Amino acid sequence: MPSPIDRRQMLTTAAVAGVASCFGSVSAREESPTLLPSSSLDGGKPAAKADVEWPFWDAHEESGLLDVLNSGTWGRTNGGRRVPEFEAAFASRMKARYCVATSSGTTALLTTIGALGIGPGDEVIMPPYTFVATFNAITNSYALPVFVDSDAETFQIDGKKVESAVTANTKLLLPVHIGGSVCDLDAIHSVAKARKIPLIEDACQAPLAEWRGQPVGTIGLAGCFSFQASKNITCGEGGAVITNDEQFANLCYNFHTPGGGKPGASLGRGSNFRITEFQAALLLAQMLRFEEQAKLRDANAAYLTELLQNIPGVSPAKLASGSTRSAWHLYMFRYDPKQFANMPRATLFKELSKEGVSASSGYSRLNRSAHVEALSTNPHYQRIYGKDFMSRWFEANQCPVNDRLCEEAIWFSQTKLLGTRASMEQIANAIATIQKRVA
Repeated sequence: MPSPIDRRQMLTTAAVAGVASCFGSVSAREESPTLLPSSSLDGGKPAAKADVEWPFWDAHEESGLLDVLNSGTWGRTNGGRRVPEFEAAFASRMKARYCVATSSGTTALLTTIGALGIGPGDEVIMPPYTFVATFNAITNSYALPVFVDSDAETFQIDGKKVESAVTANTKLLLPVHIGGSVCDLDAIHSVAKARKIPLIEDACQAPLAEWRGQPVGTIGLAGCFSFQASKNITCGEGGAVITNDEQFANLCYNFHTPGGGKPGASLGRGSNFRITEFQAALLLAQMLRFEEQAKLRDANAAYLTELLQNIPGVSPAKLASGSTRSAWHLYMFRYDPKQFANMPRATLFKELSKEGVSASSGYSRLNRSAHVEALSTNPHYQRIYGKDFMSRWFEANQCPVNDRLCEEAIWFSQTKLLGTRASMEQIANAIATIQKRVA
């Protein structure tokens, strides 16, 4: 077996080669995009899969983990230094004054909702096009989720429809920056300000995304982030809350750790959502290449959009007018089956796979899911809100735009955007080839 020193040297050498391969394409050829001839049309083999292995790690992550292991200090409560180091680094990068690291993106959401004292009888506005964790964070406090329909062009919550969903019981606006792109924060923040309702940004997929040059998570009262295994910066599981409000930061800290410890009144509730020193060490290492990876995603997303716009029936998700940067956790677009001889989406995925391109259909209709329907018959919710009310609540969860979006959406993960310009051409070429084949 190789010695630990030899193994580290090997990892470092491999990491340097991997970074060179991964990021050398940012400044690659800049001529006008063209769709390349498909090798499969010529009877050859499809190109290699357009995916990059994730997570990316090197000697920095290994060293960080070993340092924590050897220190004997594995948690923040007994003198751990890496958690506060990460909190300071992440807050600085996101241009926030305070950061509270948590065990996951879900617990970041639970922390902010707990710190606000949201509970039974309160309504929280959210989008239907999101991961179920947003919904679960609301129902964990026995508050009532209220769905506002999507905007099909951006895939985000429709900011123009938020105002009409507000009632006297609305205690929180919880928009989500799906795919790493930003929802219409001008419209939503305007409602929050006029109605004096807190705005928490679910930015779990959107670190480094910006609205009018300002990092997300800082436009409202706070922002929540996730560092789960698929995320653009990851430690397997982990999360964070950022805010510019010191009192709210203290409330979040006191809610996320048993017994609190920060100045400020307690709400009489709390939990244990602390992150570990191991997770923080991984995140500190991940941040060393965070911006460089983001720039590569920016470049490849822009190039892929250029290419896909040339294909009839393919509509890349647009960025909202105030968005100045997406995190590109997902590259999302809609397809029109009519332009593909009414090919079902599942069949399109199989054909893409033959061309070496994997894709996802994304979210299903959360607002009409069995999980959400089950809430309407939950005995605790029926006791709080009434059986008839909960039945009407579920039937009122109509989001017709989102219904269509869920049928038309196609996703590529952020790892594809860490590839080369040639791999972006491969993706676009595969779609064009399939369309030509069935025409």
